[in-house]
Amino acid sequence: MNRGAILWRVASFAVAAGFIGLWQLIANLKLVSPVFLPGPDRAWASLVRGFSSGDLWSKLAGTLEHMAYGWLLASIAGIAIGAIIGSSRTMRTYVAPSLEFLRPLPVSAIIPVAIAMLGLTQAMALFVISFGAIWPIMLATIHGFAAVEPRLYEVARSLQMSRLAVILKIALPSASPDILAGMRLSLTVALILSVVCEILAGLDGLGHWVLLSARAFRSADLFAGVILLGVTGYVTSVAMSLAEHKLLAWQAAQH
Repeated sequence: MNRGAILWRVASFAVAAGFIGLWQLIANLKLVSPVFLPGPDRAWASLVRGFSSGDLWSKLAGTLEHMAYGWLLASIAGIAIGAIIGSSRTMRTYVAPSLEFLRPLPVSAIIPVAIAMLGLTQAMALFVISFGAIWPIMLATIHGFAAVEPRLYEVARSLQMSRLAVILKIALPSASPDILAGMRLSLTVALILSVVCEILAGLDGLGHWVLLSARAFRSADLFAGVILLGVTGYVTSVAMSLAEHKLLAWQAAQH
């Protein structure tokens, strides 16, 4: 690790420590009522108590399950659809208008439709999470496939490779940086939508924990849930970045 990276990490931790210190100072001076703003010490105590009793473990597992299933479904569908559209100029021409209509559509507008069709169920949550998380992956896949060097397609035609072979052996490896970047972005979207669905549908997870804590004015539990969601998002993003670096090591070796 070079000196610049070390300084960047130290500065990041310093900013975080300063923020926590300021938060504790405001809580100690009671500039905001303790009913609404507990100190980080109380939030930490609530985290420890929740994990000790096992309540937070089950809530965390529920949120991770919703996020993982929705993200995996979005990844499979997004890569498959994106590969079909991105590898065909004709498909891009005819399907692009429909994509431009659906892409800006807020997921919040889809939630009432999903509830009307599927009810307040796990299936509704899976549909909403997948719908929201599919766009970064699909658009990244389309862009990655469309950006493949035309000469590679010419070589494939001269070798009389099938379309499936061209996609798997030429286009997919070439588009993998875009696809992995889209998957990392969609993972964050999946976490956000998991919490939204848990709040709306009362599904077991951190979103439901935060909602109940807010209604009962358990501010320490509320902040503990929010902190845990932030840590979850950070850890999953770092894990995805490490996986991306590992999977793309062959490209670095070529350069």
